[in-house]
Amino acid sequence: MFSMVPLLIIGINHDSASVEIRERVAFAPETIEHALKSIVGNTQAVESAIMSTCNRTELYTVVDDDIDTRAVKEELLQWLAQYHQLDANVLQDCYYFYDSEEAVRHMMRVASGLNSLVLGEPQILGQMKSSYAVAQTAKTLSSGLHNIFQKVFGVAKTVRTQTAIGENPVSVAYAAVNLAQQIFSDLKQDTALLIGAGETIDLVARHLRRQGIAKMIFANRTLERAQELASEFSAKAVLLSDIPEQLANADIVISSTASQLPILGKGAVESALKQRRRKPIFMVDIAVPRDIEAEVGDLSDVYLYTVDDLREVIDENRQSRENAATEAHTIIDASVVEFVRESRARHSISAIKSYRQHAEAIRDESLEKALRDLNNGVSPDAVLKQMANSLTNKLLHTPTSQLKQASTDGDQELLTLTKKLFAVDSKASK
Repeated sequence: MFSMVPLLIIGINHDSASVEIRERVAFAPETIEHALKSIVGNTQAVESAIMSTCNRTELYTVVDDDIDTRAVKEELLQWLAQYHQLDANVLQDCYYFYDSEEAVRHMMRVASGLNSLVLGEPQILGQMKSSYAVAQTAKTLSSGLHNIFQKVFGVAKTVRTQTAIGENPVSVAYAAVNLAQQIFSDLKQDTALLIGAGETIDLVARHLRRQGIAKMIFANRTLERAQELASEFSAKAVLLSDIPEQLANADIVISSTASQLPILGKGAVESALKQRRRKPIFMVDIAVPRDIEAEVGDLSDVYLYTVDDLREVIDENRQSRENAATEAHTIIDASVVEFVRESRARHSISAIKSYRQHAEAIRDESLEKALRDLNNGVSPDAVLKQMANSLTNKLLHTPTSQLKQASTDGDQELLTLTKKLFAVDSKASK
């Protein structure tokens, strides 16, 4: 029977691993293209894509049809550990693995926001599309992953449009601002320092503006991007190097960058607290790897939270999306069945095409010989009989040999399928 594309996924996420482990296996954006080529070059994967966010790192791979998936699983796990210079034992208790239909189902759930820390979060689809685009650029994506990604994107769009999964906006950005509002009952007198200039910080700024925040400061590695956001929110733009002098003015600090090293250390925060005369600072570090040194949380006048700490806030808003999630799972289950059917059809078309080419080659060879014989004066009757016998023998030789072997091996399934395929049965010979 024809099977679907052999898709394998190995990864960790917020449910399986702590932030300490997640940050150790996160991929910096500028390293992903190199990593993709390394996967294809050093494992049995023939296609690869990587999803790396604050809450998950996942490898999407396709292998050849005849490969032992269990062996590839261990190979990918070893590759992930070695690439990040980790002992593979660190990942043994916190990784997950999917293949075939379950792998496709997992990708659909991820893209639809059903596998996120925030149920139904919309950002994950954009992040998956980015993973697809980077794999295209790296040339580690061919028809297998391409077809899977396109199906996944289509299903995620259907889930968004046909269910209420995207209503009652809940996100890590929303949770961070919601938590700030619990600590500062009125944000109209407060200043927020937002570190980074990506989509999450953009969302944080929008939520803060809705809550009437008095002032916002955007700090980024490049001033131009910070100024773009600052102009939209009537805020101030500074470089990351300016953070120490801006910190004393900040009541709220929310950080989300792609930096591989901490941006804010304990010393800078201690200095700011002295200038603030011990007035507390609320901090949320959304980044993985973390932007704010963990030791900052030891300071008595700092309230420091990571993405994992936001779970309780997020769970309070989760119930409103549970019914929509049930509908989404129904859509996804039906879509997996449809994709498997489509994938098998593509495999059968390829097999049919190959068999037809084989038959046409035999036909052309027989026809060429027949024409030579006619030109050499052989009678048309003899040429036709020879051509008919030659075609029959050549077309039936391989199938007949395989059937004899199947009979010897007791392969009843192949014998039954052959009868069905050629619409024959044992009565035909009587």
